[in-house]
Amino acid sequence: MKYVIVESGGKQYKAAEGATIEVDLLPIEVGEQVVLESVLLVVDDNGVKVGTPEVSGVKLKATVVSHIKGPKVIVFKYRPKKKIRVKNGHRQQYTKLLVNSIVVE
Repeated sequence: MKYVIVESGGKQYKAAEGATIEVDLLPIEVGEQVVLESVLLVVDDNGVKVGTPEVSGVKLKATVVSHIKGPKVIVFKYRPKKKIRVKNGHRQQYTKLLVNSIVVE
């Protein structure tokens, strides 16, 4: 099984060919191609290649499938005996990517 660990938006994701990954929102239209060049680790039939910090000559090519929202997170701050109640909500936006190929040069 061939897969890579790729960095996008300061976070690391495990990606295999044909799979989908959800990364932080990217300013790219649905259906367009994106190339992620920050590959940190490659695992294939030849073995494991670990980058310092990145593996040179490896790219991840993916297609933007959709822009989605994550689950709603409720933040409630409460201070007893002081009448302080603050309720906030947050929904993170993600970009769903379909991994087309892992290119090793």
